[in-house]
Parts: sequence; C-alpha cells; structure tokens
Amino acid sequence: MSVPKQRHTKQRRDAKRGRFEIDPVKTQTCTKCGKEKLSHRVCPHCGFYKGVEVVNTVKKAK
Repeated sequence: MSVPKQRHTKQRRDAKRGRFEIDPVKTQTCTKCGKEKLSHRVCPHCGFYKGVEVVNTVKKAK
C-alpha cells in the first residue's frame, strides 16, 4: 500500500474542497402573483407560466 511522502498544504486541501461548494438555488419572481419561483417552471402559487394558466390551483368545490 502506497503512502504519500509529504503532506499536502492547507491551501491545496482547501482548493480541492472548494470545488464541491454548493451554490444557492436561483429563483425569480412570478410576473402574475409576484412570489418566488424556479425559472422555466410553472408557478406553484398561481399556476401560470409565461402569462398562460397551465395548472388550475383553485380548490375544487364538492
């Protein structure tokens, strides 16, 4: 089993770990209701996408 001859510096260690950093999710405001939503997806609050109602979010009356 091979063993490294020298230790990696803290700078090299941290540079390697920096590649695994998680970016925050980018959101946009809905043009219809003004709430936050993911881009290129239907708004979960109002059901609109590009100004057209795709999903009816109104509760169905029994």
